[in-house]
Amino acid sequence: MVQLSPPPPRLLLPGLTPREPGVETYPVRPGGLTGVRLAPGDRITVIDRHGRQPAELTVLDRTGCTGAALGITLDVPATVLRTSTASPVAAEYGVDPHQALAVQLFGTWSAAGSRETFTAAEEAVALVAAPAAPMDVHDATANPPSDLLVEVRRAAPRRTLEPLLPEPLAEPVLDLRIDAASARAYEVKKGQYVQVIDVGGRQCSDFLAFGSRQLQHGVERGLDATTTRHFTGRAYPQPGLHGKFYDEEAQPLVEVVRDTVGRHDTFGLACNAKYYEDMGYPGHLNCTDNFNERLSGYGVAARTGWPALNLFYNTDFDDDHRLIFDEPWSRPGDYVLLRAMTDLVCASSACPDDIDPSNAWVPTDIHVRVYDARRSFSMAIAHRVTPEAEPTLTRPTAFAPRTQALTRQFTEYRGFWLPDSYDNHGPQAEYWACRERAAVMDLSALRKFEVTGPDAETLLQATLTRDIRKLSHGQVVYSAMCNETGGMLDDCTVFRLGDTNFRFVGGDDYDGVWLREQAERLGLDRVWVKPSTDQLHNIAVQGPASRELLAGIIWTPPTQPAFTDLGWFRFAIGRLGDHNGIPLLISRTGYSGELGYEIWTHPRDATALWDAVREAGEPFGLTPLGLQALDMLRIEAGLVFAGYDFCDQTDPYEAGIGFTVPLKSKEDDFVGREALLARKASPQRTLVGLELEGNEPARHGDCVHVGRSQVGVVTSATRSPILRKNIALCRIAVQYGDLDTAVEIGKLDGHRKRIPAHVVRFPFYDPDKTRPRS
Repeated sequence: MVQLSPPPPRLLLPGLTPREPGVETYPVRPGGLTGVRLAPGDRITVIDRHGRQPAELTVLDRTGCTGAALGITLDVPATVLRTSTASPVAAEYGVDPHQALAVQLFGTWSAAGSRETFTAAEEAVALVAAPAAPMDVHDATANPPSDLLVEVRRAAPRRTLEPLLPEPLAEPVLDLRIDAASARAYEVKKGQYVQVIDVGGRQCSDFLAFGSRQLQHGVERGLDATTTRHFTGRAYPQPGLHGKFYDEEAQPLVEVVRDTVGRHDTFGLACNAKYYEDMGYPGHLNCTDNFNERLSGYGVAARTGWPALNLFYNTDFDDDHRLIFDEPWSRPGDYVLLRAMTDLVCASSACPDDIDPSNAWVPTDIHVRVYDARRSFSMAIAHRVTPEAEPTLTRPTAFAPRTQALTRQFTEYRGFWLPDSYDNHGPQAEYWACRERAAVMDLSALRKFEVTGPDAETLLQATLTRDIRKLSHGQVVYSAMCNETGGMLDDCTVFRLGDTNFRFVGGDDYDGVWLREQAERLGLDRVWVKPSTDQLHNIAVQGPASRELLAGIIWTPPTQPAFTDLGWFRFAIGRLGDHNGIPLLISRTGYSGELGYEIWTHPRDATALWDAVREAGEPFGLTPLGLQALDMLRIEAGLVFAGYDFCDQTDPYEAGIGFTVPLKSKEDDFVGREALLARKASPQRTLVGLELEGNEPARHGDCVHVGRSQVGVVTSATRSPILRKNIALCRIAVQYGDLDTAVEIGKLDGHRKRIPAHVVRFPFYDPDKTRPRS
């Protein structure tokens, strides 16, 4: 027999591989409802992704609302449908939505990944709902509502696998398909929105815009990349404070409202004849010639190469400062939403480049939609927790109605809009308020997960470096979470609410994905890891006056510690004001190096909590605090930050939090234990504090030298107001980690300019942590 060698591995393109023919998937958000039309023979599967999430399935067919089309009996009230806006669909089948019935799928203890499948015997509409009640902050067995997934397998798949165009964001006033290798021009009025959609994924679209009033007077004033980069300080605009695109006279033409991709270009020209000629392809179609043809009717002079906003074009600069490019990041249905700041003449292309990776070698279509100026769309960037996941858009926290009234300085932070600083205060004033009095900050972007079930403790003991078995009820512990090599996936705090109930608080949505993967790997089928970020928003009240400030408004029952007796890294369940107040969880934790507390509540009660804290804080000079001031505080306190002071290439010892790895006292195995044993025995790098000479600041990423050799890198740096010095955290070779070791921080190219510094004890401020313990 001939032994055949296995085929080589395929190229991995998560999120971009073609869908299985005839398979469609639809999310069902907590509290939401998703409808799907079914034909005879279609199979519908409802999946409980995270577990413990009931589903309501309603079937509308020729008999009304009986379930006959799927061979089921509807026997419970369709609670979500009865309060939804799906009445037109119900009316189509003669069903009163207020009397609609459903069959309930899954239960209180359904496992993650549970599924139910049904086959349609005739045409019908399946309505799948995910009932959602607010999570009770006081309930130690709380089960936050989570999303469902609907999978449909068509009996008669579409013959083409062309991607479906996403639904419009609103009723468009212009719906324009731009065929592959072509361009179109169109007019947009001030305030209208332009949505440029990558239909098939990995397709570039050059965008031009000109002030139409100037064109009417024979003057061209179009998008100018150099001016835009100068004013925004970015390679290209993104939603937020620096989201406008200007013309050469510094007048804003468009504002970026949404971006589901996050990678574009403003350095290259739209493809042109000369580029293709130089590559050996004379006569090749190109965007510049297509633009010249389409814009000639508007009096726009032809160009040899058009500078444009090159949407979805994936460019970067390498270490030698060469402009490089690769396949776009965009997937089918990804888009950029722009708002016209004035009346415009616009042009969009579907780039014809098929000789390099610009369009993944296969040019496809682009679609443009224009929406009325009276519409309103949230400003957002899209995030995907994994490459295959559905995108989620940046959203405000529940405290936004109050923080937005105090500042316009918001920044996008891991899927939330958070204040960077507050108008009429500023980072320095906010910093001093926290050090001397009290400050309040919105930390709702922290990711929360409820880890529950008989196997909850076993899972956390096997995945975190801390000894979770020793954690008491009402106690909080700070831990690292590592991979098999000892690299840190994240740092986190864990709250023990009961014997089988824990709350995991980290910085990334992937934390929950990884914990569920580990539960599956370990065969732990009686543990649930459910996201609760949208059920718990939180503020921190930090500063020496924080205890006295909050003592008058926090009530705890006799079964809980009195608020003023709450110890460091302990929490209590209480209420605002008295026993009738809104439910709260109060923890004596923080990220400032000061005495402080974090207060957790359901989003519906967030503004009431904010108002009560602000009112109670007036006699104490309570000041709102943004991310800039928080960064100064946490660096002084030696508190590490993901992506700066650690990553998955950094172990806890190198991140300065080796105290979270009790290798001697924790006998149970955990992910990364063997690697950490080896790393601790043979350390290569350590985190140290640096004090800099003079007033020149360091920055994240600056190289640190002894002589010519680089021996470390600055991970975080700031000017310390209270120490009146420039300070930095530095990951350095262990040979140079001793106190008072002299080093130099390299600027420019690392050699042409150096800042003298020396190793000091850190935390820089209150190294014995007497203030947060007080």
